[in-house]
Amino acid sequence: MTTTARDPAVLLTARGLVREFTVRGQGGALGRRRVLRAVDGVDVELRAGETLALVGESGSGKSTTARLVARLLDATAGRVEFQGEDVTRLSGAALHRFRSEVQVVFQDPFSSLNPRHTVERIVTAPLRYQGRQVPGGARSFTRTLMERVGLDPNHSGRYPAQFSGGQAQRIGIARALAVGPRVVVCDEAVSALDVSVQAQVIALLRRLQREEGYSYLFIAHDLAVVRQMAHRVAVMHEGRVVEAGDCASLFAAPRHEYTRTLLAAVPRIRPEWEAARRARARERETAEEGGTA
Repeated sequence: MTTTARDPAVLLTARGLVREFTVRGQGGALGRRRVLRAVDGVDVELRAGETLALVGESGSGKSTTARLVARLLDATAGRVEFQGEDVTRLSGAALHRFRSEVQVVFQDPFSSLNPRHTVERIVTAPLRYQGRQVPGGARSFTRTLMERVGLDPNHSGRYPAQFSGGQAQRIGIARALAVGPRVVVCDEAVSALDVSVQAQVIALLRRLQREEGYSYLFIAHDLAVVRQMAHRVAVMHEGRVVEAGDCASLFAAPRHEYTRTLLAAVPRIRPEWEAARRARARERETAEEGGTA
């Protein structure tokens, strides 16, 4: 059965979402302007406790869609609804409330974390920005969140440059969780990490989802990662969703030619290698749940 915005399981819905940018052609300031439609009538919905992946090649519009959904960009047309409420024109306190519900983890942790701030200041910044008290005090609150994401709580006074890439991304995840969101937008959140660290961060995200019921809008171009994370997939091409469905069905029987092209580009792995990889992933996930990775 197709769900709608009235279905209580649907948290976030985009309908007819459009984003246009004005760009200049050749000739610099004197060049002719033209309108680039980066997102062209996108419809997606995210349900409670699920991961919806937006996939496509660079320039497909997936990251722009994510920023529109999180209200980091304003839509040219269309609507974004959170639990049935149109959030596209929210401002002030109402926008702050929405951003408590929808947070973002960015691709490059080092560029998204202030290098001059300690972990404690970074993690508590969203609460301070919204004028909210930090529950139990900044130090205790930060230490608790660091433990949740698999970091040593004794390092709350360190700076981003003192951490590895995977650890810095965990700080970014902790910051996103600080305000208690229901939706986390992961914008290429593991693509800058090496394969072994990717697996650890994916295991962390999956554990947090099981424990807390977070919904993820997961932006990615790596279909192998998507297969590990997503319940449903929407494939984007030239600003439009060309195919959507549950992850297993879409991978098994893609209908659109562009989806088939993307899947054909994924390296084929021998079944015994895949079985061994899954066994190692389960071991890493168990280790992740038991301590720091």
